[in-house]
Amino acid sequence: MLEKNAKIYVAGHHGLVGSAIWNNLLQRGYTNLVGRSHKELDLTDQVAVRQFFDEEKPDAVVLAAAFVGGIMANSLYRADFIMQNMMMQCNVIGEAYKHGVQRLLFLGSTCIYPKNAPQPMTEDCLLTSPLEYTNEEYAIAKIAGLKMCESYNLQYGTNYIAVMPTNLYGPNDNFHLENSHVMPAMMRKVYLAKLIHDGEWDKIAIDLNKRPVEGVDGSSSHDDILNILSKYGIEDNKVTLWGTGTPLREFLWSEDMADASVHVLLNVDFSDVIGIEKYSSVHYGAKTDGAVDRNHSAGRGGAIPSLGEIRNCHINVGTGKELTIRELSELVAKAVGFEGTIEFDSTKPDGTMRKLIDVSKLHRLGWTHKVEIDEGVKKLFEWYKLSLEK
Repeated sequence: MLEKNAKIYVAGHHGLVGSAIWNNLLQRGYTNLVGRSHKELDLTDQVAVRQFFDEEKPDAVVLAAAFVGGIMANSLYRADFIMQNMMMQCNVIGEAYKHGVQRLLFLGSTCIYPKNAPQPMTEDCLLTSPLEYTNEEYAIAKIAGLKMCESYNLQYGTNYIAVMPTNLYGPNDNFHLENSHVMPAMMRKVYLAKLIHDGEWDKIAIDLNKRPVEGVDGSSSHDDILNILSKYGIEDNKVTLWGTGTPLREFLWSEDMADASVHVLLNVDFSDVIGIEKYSSVHYGAKTDGAVDRNHSAGRGGAIPSLGEIRNCHINVGTGKELTIRELSELVAKAVGFEGTIEFDSTKPDGTMRKLIDVSKLHRLGWTHKVEIDEGVKKLFEWYKLSLEK
């Protein structure tokens, strides 16, 4: 357990997950928090990251920063997805270790699992068959990140724990149509289609001024607005979504994810994850003051024959429940008050057909979710409307 005055660096503290983790830590009494925006600190810049750690000397790190997006973005920016994420992870995890950080939480994604993994997916499904092609680069980067954490623990006795959240949604979500995930994109499309039908151009202008679409904002002509929105499947009382609507998805409220993350950061050791008591002190020559002896590791390279192979030490974080994309669209329409038509374009890709995770490991470690999907969709739409007023 970290002391309440411990300095905790939250990388990505303005994002969906990072901001929720930041708030959760504050609520628990951890006020010595450090964050940097992307403009203040480019995590792909190794020199800048080293200087940051030299100056701040954090006691713990939450790595929630990532280069993310949906199917379209993953398809268009494949090189960016692997390179940006790999550089950020290598820099932050590497400098954390060099600066004596003993507790680190790495945020990944359940897209790390094979496209045709048995359902629900346990942690042991990792690397058992090919990945989903549309997000392969992002998945490979995240697999590398969790393996970095696992390897540092095995070689140096650190507590670098990787958590793999399912699809997340919540406050500070990304609603930009060009690169957002399925739920916020769907919600904004449905909302705009309703506004067009209702003739509420003042609200459409507010929405587009807040989040322009390909340079089109609230000052653009009605025709220009209708044309650009049509490109994204948004019309008068009608929305067209990608795929067939049949894929099953699991969704977790971001504040639930934050609570799970902070629970793991504060209470879970690597020894808890792999089920071996006093693992670091017994097998790593840890010093009595808790510092790691970097010159000696009985487990260097993970070679501890008596323990066998240690792998898949990450933790799935989710609800263990799923619904179809079509069912999700019905919940969104209900929350928005949309009475128009939602169609699905089956010529567009569905992505993975099912992505349900097994959360039994997380439950064993003492955490379960609180917010169910129908309540969460309503909460997200309320947040979105409030965001337009700021």
